[in-house]
Amino acid sequence: MELQEVEVFIAPDGTTRIEVRGVAGAGCLDLTEDLEKALGGQVVEREITAEAQELLQKRIDERLRRGPGS
Repeated sequence: MELQEVEVFIAPDGTTRIEVRGVAGAGCLDLTEDLEKALGGQVVEREITAEAQELLQKRIDERLRRGPGS
């Protein structure tokens, strides 16, 4: 299992930014859902990082190599 990290940054003006590492694709949304709600639930911007896209592509490639039903 890969290491999953969630880092929260809080600016002096109260705005927050959450960064997730080690999670493929939109899986980070599931991981941070409760945290986002606890911080007020108002998401202004969301960006899927290159790392998340790369991890997702690796998993897709692995499944394709294993074949149907995997």
